[in-house]
Amino acid sequence: MIEVKASLWQRWVIRPIIQQLTQGVSPSKIAQAIAYGMTLGVFPILGSTTLLTLLVGVPLRLNQPILQAFKTLTYPMQWASLMGFYRAGEWLFNAPHVSIHIPTMMKRFFAEPEPFFRDYGMTALYGIAVWCLLAPAVGLIIYFVTKLLVEKLATLKNSRSLPASP
Repeated sequence: MIEVKASLWQRWVIRPIIQQLTQGVSPSKIAQAIAYGMTLGVFPILGSTTLLTLLVGVPLRLNQPILQAFKTLTYPMQWASLMGFYRAGEWLFNAPHVSIHIPTMMKRFFAEPEPFFRDYGMTALYGIAVWCLLAPAVGLIIYFVTKLLVEKLATLKNSRSLPASP
């Protein structure tokens, strides 16, 4: 008998979800963890998402392994959306365009720390404001889509089509 090796997606995403379903976590709670993980994972401040997901996930009793996994999976999307949040924030608040070029930023930081923090801090706040406007709608869309998918996965698991462990 030939054993088929599971893909990374199956090993790191599908199996943990199935294991959580086997342990009695509802599809709704799993979908909430996925939605919050993905939505908080694109928060426009690099390095803040782990703490942010903990601060949101613990009081809401979200499944931490799934929450953290999906937060981590969205890391490339965070990088891809960062400039979009900042530029949309500058447009929304009619603020001057701030160069996000590392050598320029380093030179400016050492030459003028106070204006550097003022300008880049405001740009970060503008990006956060745009994220705050978009996050509720995006989170709800992710929740409803993933809830349907997790319910389908639960149905497949219950029909014994999918093994809960390797």
